[in-house]
Amino acid sequence: MNIAALVCYKPGERSRLIYRLHVYRGRKGESKTFGWTDYRDLILHAHAQLGAPIVLVWDNLNLHLVPGMKTFAAEHADWLTIVQLPAYAPDLNPTEGIWSLLKRGALANLAAADLPQLVRVIKRALKKIQYRPHLIDGCLPPTGLAMRTRVDITN
Repeated sequence: MNIAALVCYKPGERSRLIYRLHVYRGRKGESKTFGWTDYRDLILHAHAQLGAPIVLVWDNLNLHLVPGMKTFAAEHADWLTIVQLPAYAPDLNPTEGIWSLLKRGALANLAAADLPQLVRVIKRALKKIQYRPHLIDGCLPPTGLAMRTRVDITN
């Protein structure tokens, strides 16, 4: 199973977690993991749900760097800005805080009987995080990143 997530912050609004699961069941022709188009679709969904421009802080996962994703980003530069994190810098990625919450919470000491049980546990845990914006808020300060609102000063 793979999980892709966006941790979304907007001044004056509650923080959000938008995610997708990919479950590989070993079927013929089935993709084992996310493709770049799955990440693209997640970004498009987030843009539609948030109704705002997106500044995407991304790690160096190889699928984030493929030509198709670069083309997609260039085509949507009017609302999508991508900031590439340096290599090996998970401490700068707020989404890593979500994975930490998941591992320390629902997955700690879990011995899942089968894949469907694991999927249920993870979905339930992520849904709980979604409804607790203070947990999502807590993933930003450890990164050293900060939200700033644009202030225009005219004389």
